Amino acid sequence: MKKIIALLLTATMILSLAGCGGSASTSGKRVFKHGFDLDYPPYSFINEDGTMGGFDVELCQAMCEHLGWEYQAVPFNWDAKDAELNAGSCDCIWSGFTMNGREDDYCWSKAYSDNTQMIMVKADSGITKLADLAGKTVGVQTATSAYDLLNDDEGKADLCKTFASLEVYETYTVAFNDLKAGAIDAIAIDVTSGQYLMSNSEEFCFLDEMLGSEQYGIGFRKDDTELRDTVNKALDELVADGTYAKIGEKYPEIKDFLCLGK
Repeated sequence: MKKIIALLLTATMILSLAGCGGSASTSGKRVFKHGFDLDYPPYSFINEDGTMGGFDVELCQAMCEHLGWEYQAVPFNWDAKDAELNAGSCDCIWSGFTMNGREDDYCWSKAYSDNTQMIMVKADSGITKLADLAGKTVGVQTATSAYDLLNDDEGKADLCKTFASLEVYETYTVAFNDLKAGAIDAIAIDVTSGQYLMSNSEEFCFLDEMLGSEQYGIGFRKDDTELRDTVNKALDELVADGTYAKIGEKYPEIKDFLCLGK
């Protein structure tokens, strides 16, 4: 049901963009088209009732309210993000988007969150270190930093070669369900997303060794420097008035990783 709702919403938004051009609403306000992963909690997701949620969604909505802009959600499957941005369907990619290694690919905002990639397993799996993953089946979401690390000869490709297989998923939610069901042995995942999926359950844990570290930012088209600067200024103002921290308090998996203003 969630996927059906997501697809219907995406189709509706595409039609809406075609009708209004994505630049101004009927009220004359500037429309800011927020491009995000439709299933990447706690940063962005679509609830069963069709409403949008997540730290990045709420922060973007607060920014639009602060600037007097109209917010427009543009959810997509993560592997379609560049096509959506380049087609003008959205103004940015803002959804737990890793800056590291992509510095020259986009016009980036300031970093607003730190993060690390780690391995999640069942606590009773007997897997306690990276070396124990040899011969195991590991899941990862497509087009993520963890996926890149496991396929990069300068990253963790050597580790990946020891796996029985690397299963690539459209979303971490699906991968987590497979981990719970025993279909895979582990997940390579961003720690903030992993903590959200675990929901403080003692049934799962992270290995002590981390795969890598990163920072999240907002990716704009390369020539959108003016828009980037406007968003950066607005984010600084949301830090100063406490809005940024207040939204972060709603997402305990994220709040200790927030880095703006520090």
